[in-house]
Amino acid sequence: MSELILGIESSCDETGVALVRTHPGAVPTLLAHALHSQVEMHQAYGGVVPELASRDHIRRVLPLTEAVLAEAGASLAQVDVVAYTRGPGLAGALLVGAGVACALASALERPVLGVHHLEGHLLSPFLSADPPQFPFVALLVSGGHTQLMRVDGVGRYALLGETIDDAAGEAFDKSAKLLGLGYPGGPALSRLAEQGDATAFRLPRPLLHSGDLDFSFAGLKTAVLTQARKLGDALPARSADLAASTQAAIVEVLVKKTLAALVQSGLQRVVVAGGVGANRLLRTQLDAACAQRGVRVHYPELHLCTDNGAMIAMAAAMRLQAGLEQPRRDYQFDVRPRWALQDVSLPEAA
Repeated sequence: MSELILGIESSCDETGVALVRTHPGAVPTLLAHALHSQVEMHQAYGGVVPELASRDHIRRVLPLTEAVLAEAGASLAQVDVVAYTRGPGLAGALLVGAGVACALASALERPVLGVHHLEGHLLSPFLSADPPQFPFVALLVSGGHTQLMRVDGVGRYALLGETIDDAAGEAFDKSAKLLGLGYPGGPALSRLAEQGDATAFRLPRPLLHSGDLDFSFAGLKTAVLTQARKLGDALPARSADLAASTQAAIVEVLVKKTLAALVQSGLQRVVVAGGVGANRLLRTQLDAACAQRGVRVHYPELHLCTDNGAMIAMAAAMRLQAGLEQPRRDYQFDVRPRWALQDVSLPEAA
């Protein structure tokens, strides 16, 4: 029997709501989703202000829910399960989504399910027209997270490597700030890089030859700062070259570590998920490298790379289909601002 899953995402600076329908023995389908980004609001501060983020989630979540239901031609009464992002993320922002989800579920007398934000990203390519098949290597590059995982099924995740300091997304954002670019920095740096020479500056590729699958991008940020100071008044004229060189360094590390993970795991399929997964150079270089090796690469649709409710509804639906969850009806909730993805993995996969 199919079920309607309402998903709510509020972990940081995007409010997302979506409706997904499950199908016995098949991948769930996305019926409708709506997203509000707070980028314009946070631009004046150069980054996310947690209190402002939480207040804006409060204003947006119910109108977005109404819009999603209208687009899907469904009513609240037809919803079978309400899912929400339990963590990781900003505590206040998470509490908004959790509170609204549990209130709706209680009013409807429906079960509620808290979802891991990164599991949502990990499973988001199943929303695409070309969904992957298990098993695969996953490159998770979302915000403050950069991880390589072996994924053998829903809830069967083994950590292969992760960042020991700054994540790739943080390297993009912090480098962009050093170049005087606006918020959000990552996309701005990528756009500027298209006008520059990626070979103009020799920047480090941290841990590229470490022999393991861990990442480190703090040193790269320091190198960008050093180079920017050396340029001094010439920085504006050379900023595109420095942006291109920075992006090239980040992408080279991500691509080569992913290829190493494929060798180590013996797998022939890659999933890339998270906001950095929308980066054009990363997609181009990873696609080319994997094509030479006969490896399939899967991405979420571009509009689903950032945080969104669709990935939360999908993750909830897939966990329910796999029999990994029993949704709760007590409507007591908590959030987990810090929460390792391995914590939701089955014991034998951890």
